[in-house]
Amino acid sequence: MDTIRPARPSDAPVIADIYVETWRTSYAGIVPDYVLIELSPARIAISWRRAIERGHDTILVAVDDTHCVIGFGSAGPNRDKTSRFDGEVYTLYVRPDFQNRGTGRHLLHGLFQAIVERGYRHCELWVLAANPSRFFYHAVGGTKCGEKYERIWGVDVLELAYGWQDIYAPEGIQSR
Repeated sequence: MDTIRPARPSDAPVIADIYVETWRTSYAGIVPDYVLIELSPARIAISWRRAIERGHDTILVAVDDTHCVIGFGSAGPNRDKTSRFDGEVYTLYVRPDFQNRGTGRHLLHGLFQAIVERGYRHCELWVLAANPSRFFYHAVGGTKCGEKYERIWGVDVLELAYGWQDIYAPEGIQSR
């Protein structure tokens, strides 16, 4: 089983690599090719290192039995102050070779626990509707609770929100 732990600044380069790898595999054909080509692990690593050092948001990593980081996620207060959900999962990425093995579920569970520890009761996350990984959120108890079009890189993309009404409830914070 994977170990979930808080991210360290030294994890930033591998977090950036996972970010780029998952974007390139998940969003090919969804976002313009130039966006995926121009993703820079070095620049992204700087951003993640700063976020980890600031410590405002929860950033967790999943580590396999060889001590390699294979996934990460981040969460905190909902950025949309008009939302009925007080917590938000901002990111959840697992290396493609490690998907469908429970890593995402363990990371999400860890993020829910962190959200609960910060005093939040509800949680939502947004995912591109064309991302096939969106079905994962339904499988782990999320309910589709919103949708919106957003213009990103000159393309209108449909985003879906999945929400958990009560993450204190056993089904909300237990791994299934």
